[in-house]
Amino acid sequence: MPIPVILDTDIGFDVDDVWALAFLLKCEELDIRLITTTTGDTLYRAGLVAKILDLAGRADIPIGVGIPLDHNARTHEAWLGDYNLDQFPGEVFLDGVGAICRTITESSERVKVIGIGPLPNIAAALYRQPTITENAEFVGMHGSLRRGYLGASKPMREFNVKQHALACKAVFEAPWRKTITPLDTCGTVLLDGDRFKAVSASQDVLTQAVLANHHGWGHAVRDWPLLKELDLSKQSSILYDIVAVYLAFSDRFIQMETLPIRVTEDGKTLIDDAGDAVHCATDWRDKEAFLDFVTDRLV
Repeated sequence: MPIPVILDTDIGFDVDDVWALAFLLKCEELDIRLITTTTGDTLYRAGLVAKILDLAGRADIPIGVGIPLDHNARTHEAWLGDYNLDQFPGEVFLDGVGAICRTITESSERVKVIGIGPLPNIAAALYRQPTITENAEFVGMHGSLRRGYLGASKPMREFNVKQHALACKAVFEAPWRKTITPLDTCGTVLLDGDRFKAVSASQDVLTQAVLANHHGWGHAVRDWPLLKELDLSKQSSILYDIVAVYLAFSDRFIQMETLPIRVTEDGKTLIDDAGDAVHCATDWRDKEAFLDFVTDRLV
């Protein structure tokens, strides 16, 4: 039986959320019950989700508009064009936090909440209805334990944590099962060479939408320092979030450790005996096989 999941995403800033959503839609192991948008312009983000679901023929998946905090550049606005939520034939809930609570409490099976952005929505859901932990568990792309961005030898404050550290702290301290991919594993995941060529050659409508977003995003953020190291005509950006989606149904290619993790108020994720037990993807068993797996799904 497919595993019921909720995706909470800050799609529309870094393009890896688009790749992760497409990968999720191609994973029959998962039953998508709800997608919510978090931080920034959450209506804009919801519009992106809606257009992608529409293209994929998945208007059966409801969308929840989350809490609009912070400001992020709308780096996918060109691809979104004049599409808006009014054109989406499926359900849209303006109270995304309430939709999270309702989806979990009404499910006859335990729901996995996949967080691939900062966590104000999920923290708010826990505050509004603490009992959701009885029928849910958390899977996230969060933190940095022993390595940092791009495989750096020291841990760093990771974006999804530091943007709203207190929200992340609340989610990590809640009494539910927690699984994360920190930068230690997801921070070097990208498709290049024959894998990127295979994805680029795909005629799949959803995959073509991913590539359009990939190239449009690359143009919008061409001044980012990181892009000086990447040739987006030959490779993807770093696909952090795909690893979290994968962990919702498998850890076959990944080495897991259960570690006590404490989130600090300034956004660090520390291995500390005072922390809560978190199942952490700390290394790869077979990274090449994982990249082949992702490529096959997208193609």
